[in-house]
Amino acid sequence: MSNTVFIRIRIERARCKLHQMHTQYGGFSHPEVLRQSVKLDKLLNSYSNNHMQQRPANGRNRMHGDKHCPFVNGRYQSCNRRDEKGGILLEHTATIRDEIWAYLSDQKMTINRFAVVSGIHSGTLSRIMKGQQAMAMSHLERITESMGLAEDYFYSKYVDECLYDSAPTWRRLRPFILRSAELGRLDCIERLVQSLLDNLMYGPLLFDLAEELFQQGKQQAAAILYENVGASEKYQHSERLALCQYRLFEMSLGDDPQKNLIAATLFESYVTRLDEAHQLDALKLLAHVYGSLHEWEKVNELAHELLRLASVQYKLHCKSDRKYDQPRIQKRPLYSYILYAQLMRAYVCEELEDYKAALEIVPLYMDGSWIEEDGEEVNLVLNQFQEWGTANTYLYRLMDGQKEVLDEYVEYISTQENEIFIALFRIVQTANRYQWDVDHILKRFSVYIPYHTYSSVLGDYNKQILNDNHARFRSELATYYLTRKQYRGNEISMRSVELSAKIDNERNVIKGTISVDFEINI
Repeated sequence: MSNTVFIRIRIERARCKLHQMHTQYGGFSHPEVLRQSVKLDKLLNSYSNNHMQQRPANGRNRMHGDKHCPFVNGRYQSCNRRDEKGGILLEHTATIRDEIWAYLSDQKMTINRFAVVSGIHSGTLSRIMKGQQAMAMSHLERITESMGLAEDYFYSKYVDECLYDSAPTWRRLRPFILRSAELGRLDCIERLVQSLLDNLMYGPLLFDLAEELFQQGKQQAAAILYENVGASEKYQHSERLALCQYRLFEMSLGDDPQKNLIAATLFESYVTRLDEAHQLDALKLLAHVYGSLHEWEKVNELAHELLRLASVQYKLHCKSDRKYDQPRIQKRPLYSYILYAQLMRAYVCEELEDYKAALEIVPLYMDGSWIEEDGEEVNLVLNQFQEWGTANTYLYRLMDGQKEVLDEYVEYISTQENEIFIALFRIVQTANRYQWDVDHILKRFSVYIPYHTYSSVLGDYNKQILNDNHARFRSELATYYLTRKQYRGNEISMRSVELSAKIDNERNVIKGTISVDFEINI
């Protein structure tokens, strides 16, 4: 057995032992694990030195044809050796360099020639192949392209290259993670990040990279980084941990109300640990989630907290000598959160059918005389809240049974395209309550009945609330048509029926819902 193969066996045994100790002691920080890690490093260095000494100067594999060589006809072959009982003693894993040597052998190409083809300096390529220089991401891309392989062909092996075959450096790791995110190689990111975070130095770097990926819309890759950085934080008062949980909460929200409730419940305790700049957006998002779940007391509680916190921050902001020079971290200007908190308070009163209380709150978000800033942005925000206030004044009077404002309300919202759907929803809801005829309104705005997304100067409407409102609108619309008209069989067509049920073991009953999707000719 050659010295190189003997070292491989020792390496594999050392790696197995290191993995066992890592699991046993819960990480790489334990002294015993560190000692074993040092032993493995020495073996790897010894293997590298012996392996490179067997490489001829012209880049050809001198061991080609040897019974222990993993390359046959230029292709990698497993070097498994078995004992008398057939047990595997060693399974050699080909490195990137091994595969390059095989390619050069197969193509009968020298390193100098490959350097020309790949566009890498021959001296640099020679040092890389000898293990004297780490392989940069740019080198990997050029080598892979020159070999005619898929861009991510070597990515799994490059993880080992970054972690074990050379000292990890952020200059190589960062571009590799970014490119892996672009190509969807989440497996490589997961392996790399889990190993890196045994060194706490990488926590802040990975967190900043997660923020960058989050802003780029690469949420799956960002989530891996946030989850692992959060898991590495030992202290729950860490702002970085709280922000990781906030980002994960944002990304976890979807169309399943039950999952949204679980996500909100898990995240809520971290809100106060966020920096003040992110607390406002977090409170607003939580209020949206609980609103879509009809938890109106919770929404009211969050609206009051948002109002309190935004008011305090705005007062401090106005007293600051540098208020016009400081960059804004929040998604919106501070005064808009104060106005929005009042809007949410009125919305809670609306849902609780306390329309008189809702009307009393409307002037609080229509009045912006206290805002110290001026300019186009302030005017846009104020105009939006004043439009909402005018529409809601009509709406609350209408829902309180004052039918005389219906025509005025309809004419007003006809000029506010983004408000037509919610107006239709409330008009039909009110018509059902008071048995009004609103057929002419439904026909006039029939194009707004199908589901659409809407936006305002403050951004897109919250998806969860919009989905909930549209589901409730469909229910109210079905009630309106079915209770006001008698239909013949050919006027109603059944499209689908959905049944969902679950067993309540405590009460020994089955609870469920039947959803009927039908179509009525109107």
